[in-house]
Amino acid sequence: MTPTRLRPVDQLIAAADRALRTLASDPQATRASPANALSKDGAASLSERERREAAALMRVNHVGEVCAQAMYDAQALAATEPELREKFVSAAQEEADHLAWTRQRIHQLGGRTSLLNPLWYAGAFAIGTAAARMGDRVSLGFLAETERQVERHLQSHLERLPAADLESRAIVAQMKHEEAQHADSAVDRGAATLPYPARLAMRLAARLMTKTAHYL
Repeated sequence: MTPTRLRPVDQLIAAADRALRTLASDPQATRASPANALSKDGAASLSERERREAAALMRVNHVGEVCAQAMYDAQALAATEPELREKFVSAAQEEADHLAWTRQRIHQLGGRTSLLNPLWYAGAFAIGTAAARMGDRVSLGFLAETERQVERHLQSHLERLPAADLESRAIVAQMKHEEAQHADSAVDRGAATLPYPARLAMRLAARLMTKTAHYL
């Protein structure tokens, strides 16, 4: 049965509610964190320097998930096809688990989430809206390119996280796998290939975000 589309005002209210939940609440995952399968808290075996670095890297990953929630919500609001809208909603729900996992791990490491999360959310929502208004194929292309870049970014974190921090590494590895699935799914649905200048701009914006979120 095809889901009934909400009225525009109801969609905006729902989007505002999700924004508040993302920014102001303690998100609850629908799936257990990959770190839960491990027998001990690796934070206890980390040096202070390693712990701070791991917390900073997981903060960057958490910001990425804040942005993912914003972009998917914006793209779902602007999607013209109900099936595509449901895809964005479904992807956002899976990313919400990543949001909860990274937040939990940051706290276990004694760190904090980014002070600029409202700014990251607003910027990502605006970018997602702009991409969606260019049409569904472009919106899917934006999703695919974003997920490919996130996948590479997560791989770099696997190389940078302390070897003893098995919990953070397990979370990042699972996230990387699922981001690749999202990208592949978007391509299968006919995602447009974005022009090189657009891909470059996305990389530069992501680099600015990750550098800033590492400290703030």
